[in-house]
Amino acid sequence: MTRTVTVGLDGSRESRAAAEWGPRGAAARRAAEAGPRLGARTGAHRTGAAPRRRDPSALDREDSPRGRRRPAAASPRPRRDHHALSGRPAELLVSTAKDAELLVLGSRGLSGIGGFMVGSVGLSVVAHAERPVVLVRVGELASDEHEMDPAGIPTAATPFRPVVLGLDIESPDAGLIGFAFEATARRGTSLRVVHGWNPPPYYAYGLAVDLELHGSLALREATALTEFIRPWRTKYPDVEVTEECHYGTPGNHLVDASRESSLIVVGRRIRRSPFGARIGPVTHAVLHHSTAPVAVVPHH
Repeated sequence: MTRTVTVGLDGSRESRAAAEWGPRGAAARRAAEAGPRLGARTGAHRTGAAPRRRDPSALDREDSPRGRRRPAAASPRPRRDHHALSGRPAELLVSTAKDAELLVLGSRGLSGIGGFMVGSVGLSVVAHAERPVVLVRVGELASDEHEMDPAGIPTAATPFRPVVLGLDIESPDAGLIGFAFEATARRGTSLRVVHGWNPPPYYAYGLAVDLELHGSLALREATALTEFIRPWRTKYPDVEVTEECHYGTPGNHLVDASRESSLIVVGRRIRRSPFGARIGPVTHAVLHHSTAPVAVVPHH
């Protein structure tokens, strides 16, 4: 069966960044024979707007979101199918991606304030899609996902940077964890499992001065994380795993980790609610501030 990566394309810089990443994502998933299907061409990121004409080589000249300026490395060239669709972009993208392994969208960088913008269409797609969605920043280059060479210059010829998994041990999901391990194995790199914790409300008062209590809570969280990951270490013996258990806001720790990673993997709980779908605060923070591509994996 054909395995497809779907890319939302409307001619903007954001969507072209996603279109550049799409073939790399397909190749990383060992699906070189099945190229990305480029869908929702009219207004995928700019509702009701016509595609803008741009210099085809402009992307190679953009500043990388990690602060480096260089040409992109050549990417694999799997088969590409283009489909121009009409309708509401978010709804079209969610519908089109139902049969795909991944849906890839672009996001816009905000220079000077250290953040990124995920537009209303992108947020709506992430909140409603039932397949993994990858968000790619404008200017993201293939070499950004790789370690620096001996001269201190990133290149696609060096190994991939680690994959980072944000894990909530209160509600771990096998699909989310499996996605991260598979992505890591396909890249031939290591996996950093990052868990952020805060004490229960009834512990909070006086915690700053109670080092013994803080230590016991930290040990409890670290032990629980190790137990959750143990079966996955056995299932993927060739994947080097580092467990990181940090006190504080999980989103902040994941954003920090993104600076040295090739991919951030976070989850989104699927909720059937009369108030509509939503994106959790940790995933929302990572989407707006991660410097690496972000994969959001929906789960129950």
